[in-house]
Amino acid sequence: MAKESTRGLEDETNSNEDECDEECDHEGHEHSQHVHNPFGNLDEETQRQIQELQMIEQAFQQLMMQKQAFQMELTETEQILKEVEKTSGEISRIIGGQVIIKTTKEEVKETMNHKKQLIDLRLKNIEKQEKDFSEKINSIREEIMKKIQ
Repeated sequence: MAKESTRGLEDETNSNEDECDEECDHEGHEHSQHVHNPFGNLDEETQRQIQELQMIEQAFQQLMMQKQAFQMELTETEQILKEVEKTSGEISRIIGGQVIIKTTKEEVKETMNHKKQLIDLRLKNIEKQEKDFSEKINSIREEIMKKIQ
């Protein structure tokens, strides 16, 4: 989603590069030496908004990666709870990747349910942030598009 949001802006700047090709089509001119700012013809406020939009989109992408990690952790925790529920015998638990201790089914269920609650809470918080980011991105994008059209 975030990559698509600047696509319209990139299309607009590509047409500017075509204009440059026409304007700069004279002998002895090399494009590799010509530094071209695709947003150079926009006012400073619009350029600032484009930069802000790009930063917000990057933060949004990081948030989505966090959300995905928590969703995977939630799925794993729910799977552990299902397996523990099926178990009637002794349960061992790995602590810190190095120590294995014997524990009870109830202790594991309590720990995993607590972990599940924390993950659910974090996911709700992330979903609220996701909504806020989306609204901010859409708002800035609309302002920019009004200015460049």
